[in-house]
Amino acid sequence: MSADTISANSQMSHFDSHASVWLFGYGSIIFKADFPYLERRPAHITGWARRFWQGSHDHRGTIDAPGRVVTLVPEQGALCAGMAYLITPEVFAHLDHREKNGYLRLVTEIHFGDNGKAEGLIYIASEENAAFAGPASELEIARQIARAAGPSGRNSEYLLLLAQALRELGSEDAHVFEIEKHLLQLEREAAGQ
Repeated sequence: MSADTISANSQMSHFDSHASVWLFGYGSIIFKADFPYLERRPAHITGWARRFWQGSHDHRGTIDAPGRVVTLVPEQGALCAGMAYLITPEVFAHLDHREKNGYLRLVTEIHFGDNGKAEGLIYIASEENAAFAGPASELEIARQIARAAGPSGRNSEYLLLLAQALRELGSEDAHVFEIEKHLLQLEREAAGQ
């Protein structure tokens, strides 16, 4: 599948008749909501684990030196914390462009802290997309992140902002925090400390 998913996402009609839709963010959407929204609430989804397995050729890296950003992979019993935004369907065009590098819209059940839930939307980059980077050790991922930068900034900034946002949500994510630990060590070593 092509890494450019704009046209595929624009054909999804599941939410066309809705006045508003919940969007679940589990990566940069947690800390960078560059779109209008009606409401914002901490939330989680189940059965998915956050992984730095998606290549970033357009935001946090380049074609020649891709960065790594998060996607979700199916995992039995997993709980993925994030932020839910109530948006109008007009926001889809912006989000489809923002998430164009391999991410497809999927329908999911979003759970809120008050035991409420709602049907909503997530963007997931599956292993079938051309930008999928795949599994690697947390140290290897940290090394790639340390070297990468793109039009949206350094890849390390993305990782550090995500780790900070997860802590603010009170969420543990061993994968993200282990990569962060390695990245900070690599940065200390590069600075000669």
